Amino acid sequence: MRILISGGTVVSPTGTQAAEVLVDGERIVALAAPGSDLANSFAEGARHVDASGRLVIPGAVDVHTHMEMPFGGTRSADTFATGTQAAAWGGTTTIVDFA
Repeated sequence: MRILISGGTVVSPTGTQAAEVLVDGERIVALAAPGSDLANSFAEGARHVDASGRLVIPGAVDVHTHMEMPFGGTRSADTFATGTQAAAWGGTTTIVDFA
């Protein structure tokens, strides 16, 4: 299934930009300038998601995790290996471990 996410502000490691996100299957295949020929050609037959006024990020960010840490008289069940793997399966691509 092809999906066109348009109207949002894409957040990347280098900053933010207005861009349309082209998704084919489960992969982002391109970022295109809003209204560009590439975006317009991709839109035919694609599901359209309107992200106007929203931030578009490549995955969720969990800013409060407890990996391999004693906490409240117990110990976290997750190691960094198991915890980040579980997070990725759930769509979380970035964690910030609680210090």
